[in-house]
Amino acid sequence: MEQQTLSIAKAGIICQLNARTSILAAANPSESQWNKNKTIIENVELPHTLLSRFDLIFLILDPQSELFDKRLASHLVSLYYKTPQIEEDDILDMSILRDYLAYAKEHIHPKLGDEASQKLIQAYIDMRKVGSGRGQISAYPRQLESLIRLSEARAKIRFSQVVEIEDVEEAWRLHREALKQSATDPLSGKIDVGILTTGLSSAARKRRIELAQSVKKMIENKGKVPTISYPKLLAELKESSSVMITREQFEDALKDLQDEGFIVVMGKSSIRLCKNRD
Repeated sequence: MEQQTLSIAKAGIICQLNARTSILAAANPSESQWNKNKTIIENVELPHTLLSRFDLIFLILDPQSELFDKRLASHLVSLYYKTPQIEEDDILDMSILRDYLAYAKEHIHPKLGDEASQKLIQAYIDMRKVGSGRGQISAYPRQLESLIRLSEARAKIRFSQVVEIEDVEEAWRLHREALKQSATDPLSGKIDVGILTTGLSSAARKRRIELAQSVKKMIENKGKVPTISYPKLLAELKESSSVMITREQFEDALKDLQDEGFIVVMGKSSIRLCKNRD
């Protein structure tokens, strides 16, 4: 998806082909209803390595709004009472639109102009600046590549062989609106691209580190004991914490400590301390 190529290594044939297709995907929330307190990764339960490959991700939610309900109901009802005369009055016939897009895809291959190139560079720099003040990485080269593809796509729609500044500005607007919906951290309310690229927001990552350190300190305070009860440690942690701690967060903290070589988790019953720990 990212490189727009397909690699084949089969029956002694090794080659790389151009992926001449676009991917439009849809996913439902794992709980059948969108949870505003969770990130998009947690809601749809798809790996961040896959979601980060999409150029645009929009959320189609069902807000409790009378205006929204009226517009949706009017559209659905109109599908059943449209007369041939009303259909003829539509802005663009679907068959013409299909031919239009097919021609643009086949014959229009826009290139970046000088001004558009500078605009893309500046847009990427501005995106990086947003997170630098908070110690976050708010944009990666993948976001710049997305802007380039979106700018080229808009130029194709205009039947233009050159990408202009207006194409970059519209691509940047679409990209920004998509990030507001798909990459907003539910804890801080700010856009955090790390949700899509790493699966965790900066706030969640910081919280995970702090929780791991709290668990480590509790274990150290118990002295030189060979094993610790898993359920008992979780209960003590919940009791001492001023915020709610889920079992999943506790397991993530234990995993980090195990990766450090500090402990070994023995299933869901006990935790064994490593002898060579500091």
